[in-house]
Amino acid sequence: MTIDQLEPDTAAVVHAVQGGGGVQLHVREWGRPDGPAVLLIHGWSQSLHCWRRQVEGGLIRECRVVALDIRGHGMSERPPDAAAYQDPELWAADVAAVIDQLALRRPVLVGWSYGGFIACDYLRVHGEDAIAAVNLVGAAVLRNESFDHIGPGLLSTAPGACDPDLAVNIASIRRFLHACTATRMDDDDREDALCWNMVVPPEVRGALFARRIDSDDVLSRLTVPVLVTHGRLDEIVLPSMADHVLGVCPTAVASWYDEVGHMPFLEDPGRFDRELLALARRT
Repeated sequence: MTIDQLEPDTAAVVHAVQGGGGVQLHVREWGRPDGPAVLLIHGWSQSLHCWRRQVEGGLIRECRVVALDIRGHGMSERPPDAAAYQDPELWAADVAAVIDQLALRRPVLVGWSYGGFIACDYLRVHGEDAIAAVNLVGAAVLRNESFDHIGPGLLSTAPGACDPDLAVNIASIRRFLHACTATRMDDDDREDALCWNMVVPPEVRGALFARRIDSDDVLSRLTVPVLVTHGRLDEIVLPSMADHVLGVCPTAVASWYDEVGHMPFLEDPGRFDRELLALARRT
């Protein structure tokens, strides 16, 4: 039986990777071991399962697709100390550990939302020699005191999502998910997303949200291709964040999604997969 004939869950290979500070990371891979590598890094309060469309579609027929639950999320270990989520070198070490321990050959780094911060953490510490390209998807790269380029869909829901009161937490995450897409998610997607969001402890969300980050130093030095994928109706990370990247990064090119919010890979997965595959083929 070939990989093309397998269901995605059957084809998935599960890895336990030791990341920064010894944190155990849950990692899965699909697709062709000899294909171009793609490493998917999800966002704040999410899970590797958000990439379900990508590992059910044609992408895995040509690529080696790897996704991780970032520290504190999904099935990865949840260190209790807030400092474990605020040190950029630990985030960099997590990505490096996945690349090294799975022997990924110059992967395309795909950072969605907070995953943009994590991709830049890696690039700042380890440079770009071990990767082929970067795809920033609704990605945050700047987080300052004035919350430039952060939208109301996050600013209005994050305080409640970080609250230890369960009722407050659930209500806030429901509103956050409603703001993530330009049109309502179908019932299965919405229920799945609520479940994997609620697995993340509120104190972990709070520790991530507290970071102050400026990735301009990294972006301005990149020489590898950078694809900036952004929905024009994104209310979580505003389109102005993508404009900022395009102004700072010399290799960045834009892919704007009209009538799409914060989740282009879910809202228009066919186009998203085609563009990611084209980027992987280039490199």
